[in-house]
Amino acid sequence: MAMILIAEDEQAISVLLKYNLEKAGYETVCVAHGNRVLSAVEKNMPSLILLDWMLPEISGLELCKVIRNNPDWKNIPIIMLTAKGQEEDKIAGLSAGADDYVTKPFSVPELLARIKTNLRRSSSVASAIKKEYVFRDIVLNTVEKKVFRGENYVQLGPTEFRILQMLISNPQQVFSRDEVLKTVWGQSIYVEPRTVDVHIRRLRKALNEFGPDYIRTIRATGYSLDDHQVEE
Repeated sequence: MAMILIAEDEQAISVLLKYNLEKAGYETVCVAHGNRVLSAVEKNMPSLILLDWMLPEISGLELCKVIRNNPDWKNIPIIMLTAKGQEEDKIAGLSAGADDYVTKPFSVPELLARIKTNLRRSSSVASAIKKEYVFRDIVLNTVEKKVFRGENYVQLGPTEFRILQMLISNPQQVFSRDEVLKTVWGQSIYVEPRTVDVHIRRLRKALNEFGPDYIRTIRATGYSLDDHQVEE
């Protein structure tokens, strides 16, 4: 049974989430203060985190960054809950490491669908048939959910991991933004095409710390993984 960590300081929303998640068959743990989130993650190792942006003491945005920098937690899906609905806020949340972004007030059925989709993606990566993909000096292990560049361990969030797996399993194939969206996020979830660019930049930054850039951008078309010169 999947366990969901609910990090939400508004009691009414926390109670609503707990009731509906447990009704849907999930276990839940609730915390209302930012300084208690990390200890709750360490103690419970949740399958997914619902993270409110505006938590007291430590913001959800900062907590998201900390979780993503911990190699033991970096693959836990995070859905950011927030009243901030501007595009730049969504980009900030995704850039901090969130996998999905839900604006308050939200639809409970839609949120449950997003939770199910993120858990399914996380599970599908873990149960991938092929254990390892290799492109030049980049190695992606689907069982351990780890990426190495030469001898260097590359820290990636779960969304960046899935994008890299898509690219590295089909080297030199060009994927449009729509294809990336459908494969990585799923057809039932609406995500703006610009979101793909945010995650590609994050993936590039992590990989390029240890070697040349193999992610090729084809203007007005999409992305591929090969050793041709990148077109920006």
